[in-house]
Amino acid sequence: MEDYAKELEASFRSIKEGDIITGTVIAVNEEGAILDLQYYAQGVIKAEDMSSDPNFNILEDVKTGDTIEATVVKTDDGEGNILLSKKEAVQVLAWDILKGYMDEKKSIQVKISEIVKAGAVAFVEGIRGFIPASQLSLTYVEDLEPWLGKQLEVRVITVDQEKNKLVLSAKAIEKEKAEAEINHKISMLAPGTILEGTVESLMPYGAFISLPEGLSGLVHISQISQRRIKKPSEVLNTGDKVKVKVLNTNDGKISLSMKAVEENTEADEMEAHQAEEYSSKEEATTSLGDLFKKLKL
Repeated sequence: MEDYAKELEASFRSIKEGDIITGTVIAVNEEGAILDLQYYAQGVIKAEDMSSDPNFNILEDVKTGDTIEATVVKTDDGEGNILLSKKEAVQVLAWDILKGYMDEKKSIQVKISEIVKAGAVAFVEGIRGFIPASQLSLTYVEDLEPWLGKQLEVRVITVDQEKNKLVLSAKAIEKEKAEAEINHKISMLAPGTILEGTVESLMPYGAFISLPEGLSGLVHISQISQRRIKKPSEVLNTGDKVKVKVLNTNDGKISLSMKAVEENTEADEMEAHQAEEYSSKEEATTSLGDLFKKLKL
């Protein structure tokens, strides 16, 4: 009954040149692939009509059971089969898919197939994509040759079908990962923590301090010194080693205070001094008491 239903359905189908149809791969060889189209005739895609990617290998990249969308080139190839082209279908369908990738900010794996002036080339959904050298990594890339054949996680950042322009970026993903790591480290900082850092830059409103774990925080000018200053350079120089106290970590930013460290130090010194005085008085009192105990009246 199932076979009869399929035949009945096929009898009502009409396939014409230019249609994009879907089929299941039932055989693959070096020359091409044969597809079951749920139709009276089978579909045939020649190897050269599969992909524009120079790294494409039909025996490795196409498997029995794969579902493929392809454009009808001829309804009869001379042997009763329907001649198809996946490359043509890609040109129609891929741009919408790529636009979706860009809108979703989807991360995709690609392999760099070519090094060109100012960047690299990788294919996505059968479309040639360009990765500018500035978008290969967070760090500056001077020599592009070692990147040939490298697998990269990228994001689609430009899709322009009219200009046949597809631009990819690995840097965008690396930047997000780095920001997430920094935000995690910041979230682990408890207010009140005392850290040692280095003055990395001075601004009219305060000083930026380089901290351990690749973090950076700001000491507002009002938190630099206990005495009133007009500008940070009155008491600080770039490269100075300083101790700072974490005030808060709101909105992924670290607010620091040098003044609070000074206040803590003074309070600790005063407490230690008072404890020492108390200890000395107690010792003196005890010694005097001992003397009276030894007196015989």
